Amino acid sequence: MTVNNKNNMNLKETSVPSPKGEITLYTLTNASGASVTLSSLGAGIVAIRVPDRDGNLADVALGYKNPADYIADGPCLGKVPGRFANRIAKGHFTLEGKTYSLAINNGPNALHGGPEGFQNQIWESHADGNSVTFTYHAADGEEGYPAALDVKAEYTWTDDCELTLRLTAESDAATVVNLTNHVYFNLDGENAGSVLDHELKLSAAAYLPTDDTQIPTGELSPVEGTPMDFREFKAIVRDIKADFHPLHVGKGYDHCWVIDGYKKGVLKESAVLWSKKSGRILTISTTQPGMQVYTGNWLAGCPESISGGAYADYDGVAIECQGFPDAPNHPEFPSSELRPRELYDETIKFRFSISNQ
Repeated sequence: MTVNNKNNMNLKETSVPSPKGEITLYTLTNASGASVTLSSLGAGIVAIRVPDRDGNLADVALGYKNPADYIADGPCLGKVPGRFANRIAKGHFTLEGKTYSLAINNGPNALHGGPEGFQNQIWESHADGNSVTFTYHAADGEEGYPAALDVKAEYTWTDDCELTLRLTAESDAATVVNLTNHVYFNLDGENAGSVLDHELKLSAAAYLPTDDTQIPTGELSPVEGTPMDFREFKAIVRDIKADFHPLHVGKGYDHCWVIDGYKKGVLKESAVLWSKKSGRILTISTTQPGMQVYTGNWLAGCPESISGGAYADYDGVAIECQGFPDAPNHPEFPSSELRPRELYDETIKFRFSISNQ
């Protein structure tokens, strides 16, 4: 189904079968021909087609050819993981005096809400104007988490090539929540090979060091004088092979940076990624306190790409705006707790523009 809606945004809606049920795909195309494709599986981003400095459109979000291949994929490509994105140490946390046990699915730890997390579920969905809204109801006890939780992911695409994701959630009892989107970017095109020559700038003077299983130690460590310093534009490749413990742990960058000047509910520019080759710039703003930068260190072996090829390690970079990993076990971190009559409400904006340099 293709319609032109009231905002002059072209909407194409299709459905495909999968082992989890019918997946609905939505493509929103703006006045300039740039588009985003979204999936009801994991409330995911399947493709983002934006122009380079010469006006040529390319898909800058890594994706799979078969929409069903997103189910239980290792990279969690483009999806909304939950109920708790990132890691929880040893799959245990205590809330209001009760200890909860989660599935162990990442070494000794719990990752992205478990093997049947939000990213592997088909969400309810509908399109309206230039927005697509996905909703999911998580039952009390699902994947070991307490409380029933109602989650909403609302995407909005504009003629200015800005994709806004608003993530909200409400619970009927105390629980923990950490939501993000796990899209991987390559600003030269999803089939262009390594992303390591891209330049990255982060509004972050500190990062979270971890143990060997990538659980934060609880410290906020200054980036100054380390390979973790991206306060000015720096090619990702420059320090990625440095003799530095965090880079050995993850085979590259896979850590959470602490966003400067975080204030709850306040949208703040956190990262800028750009490619000298294509001229594309991605500016990311968020209300979240942290961002996990992951340079696709283990992409090899994932399902066939959307363009019919095979992704290799470092072919994309994910900049996941989120709460701090293992926050339920670190009272010194911004709280991930959600209680009845409270609203979890976080926003991430991806703005695409062009540099003529």
